[in-house]
Amino acid sequence: MHSDSRVQSPRPGTPEPSSRQGRRNVQPDAQLLDDDGTISEKLEACLKHIFTKYCVPAPPPSDRNGPSLLTPPEGSYLTPEGLDAWARDTNGAPFSQDTKDELIEFLDVTDDGGLTLKGFMQIYQLQTENDEEETWRDLSCHGFDRGLTLVSTRREDELEQNPAVRESKSPRLSCMFNAMVAMPNS
Repeated sequence: MHSDSRVQSPRPGTPEPSSRQGRRNVQPDAQLLDDDGTISEKLEACLKHIFTKYCVPAPPPSDRNGPSLLTPPEGSYLTPEGLDAWARDTNGAPFSQDTKDELIEFLDVTDDGGLTLKGFMQIYQLQTENDEEETWRDLSCHGFDRGLTLVSTRREDELEQNPAVRESKSPRLSCMFNAMVAMPNS
């Protein structure tokens, strides 16, 4: 008698954040980067939603019921408090001062050092180029599934109950900034 040691997932159509993107995510509209290697339109909409949760000025209240994607107001940015809140919700801890200094030095920021939407997109462009799975985990923390649709997840519940579920990404961001500095300007 032959025994198959492989275990089939009871939910094959709903990959968890730790599953490999290429295996189950075959929908062309659910890709993080487009054919040119830039952030896809769907990912951009997700990132704008995440950014808007932490930016100033805050968007006007929405009249819509249910989950809908937020859009940041023109000229919005993340204050140091907004940046810390986003990092805590995404990574379980705020960024170190060294990482914040690197953000200000290498990314698009306001004159006062607030991270702009463009700078926020730059973070995710770099991260996704270097570690797509990390971006999928971040999206999952903020309620997005592998189809880049806003849904409630068990991971959100885990983060609310235990923020230590995620480790800080500060060293990884430092590596990405070092790689960016080494790249010639085009």
